[in-house]
Amino acid sequence: MGLLDFLSSKDRTLRARAAAALYAAAVAQARAPALYTALGAPDTLEGRFELIALHVHLLCRRLGKAGGAGSALAQALFDTMFRDMDRNLRELGVGDPSMPRRIKTMLEAYFGRIKAYDAAFAQGGGALAQAIARNVYNAAAPGAAAPGAVALADYVQRAAAALDAADAETLMKGEVAFAQIAPSSAKSSGL
Repeated sequence: MGLLDFLSSKDRTLRARAAAALYAAAVAQARAPALYTALGAPDTLEGRFELIALHVHLLCRRLGKAGGAGSALAQALFDTMFRDMDRNLRELGVGDPSMPRRIKTMLEAYFGRIKAYDAAFAQGGGALAQAIARNVYNAAAPGAAAPGAVALADYVQRAAAALDAADAETLMKGEVAFAQIAPSSAKSSGL
């Protein structure tokens, strides 16, 4: 093993640790009780997946803006998420024969969400609330079926702005602080 191999291995180890820390922070934020109580996000396996995917995407989106090292960390974060999803499915009793199909479905859902959220960020206006209503709240059409979607979209925009303003070096170390969830705005929000 040469010196460059050692440095490369050390970089991968540091990146894996940072990805694990970022993923843990994303999961902790996605499990914040206010998301389920005040904003009415569904407290189901699907609802939790949606919120974890949303938080991981916010991090990956920001890391992608940090250049090559950020993109590598975003990939490591994505990999960490899906290794955890695999482990969780196994703990729930999903067997090996159906695992590839389940993971493929989750991957397709994740990439579909990324596309929808990125388009909504670019479009502005109420597009993010509509995407959140469809994906997180499983609402066929925005409205009374997803009253928390506007408040959740407001939180997501604030979280994205906070991540965009965050120091890249701090993120690269696996340290992140998400925006506060404002549960009081959920009560008066509607689409």
